[in-house]
Amino acid sequence: MTAAIILAAGASSRMGTPKANLPFRGGTFLSHLTAKLSAHCHPVVTVTGAHPLPDFGGPRVHNPHWQLGQLSSLQCGVRAIPAAGSALFTLVDHPDPADETILSLIASNALIAIPVHNGSKGHPVFFQASLFSKILALPPDASAKQLFRQHLASTEYIPVTDPGVLDDVDDAESLARFRQR
Repeated sequence: MTAAIILAAGASSRMGTPKANLPFRGGTFLSHLTAKLSAHCHPVVTVTGAHPLPDFGGPRVHNPHWQLGQLSSLQCGVRAIPAAGSALFTLVDHPDPADETILSLIASNALIAIPVHNGSKGHPVFFQASLFSKILALPPDASAKQLFRQHLASTEYIPVTDPGVLDDVDDAESLARFRQR
């Protein structure tokens, strides 16, 4: 089974309010993303950190070292899914990947699969369980991108028509653009 990890531990300092709690489609970024991923993945783990967040079901993991960055949160999420055969991870500020995108990533037999829209790489990112121990072994000052670069030959770039893979809602201006789309 493919698990999913939602990284929602950051301070949201550019937004000025927790991005996970931004209103979206009758809920919030986090509730929408949790429901969307839950339709295809189990479990869906949310990694929290800087802000307490409402519970939308599924396991929660608190990253006490969220200030160290996304890798520390990804490591917390990976520790929470030891029995999964593969995983998707995404950021809470990429709240609306299409179902077709999620299914295409999960169907990949590659070590890593990354959606590409109009020539740009996006989220969620898929990886096989054989990378879990390597992710956990990365030092705090590393980046998951470094590990993924080591496995370029085993990475599948999946073309998608889904502009949602490129959403990156970091501030009020990007939120306005997101809402217009």
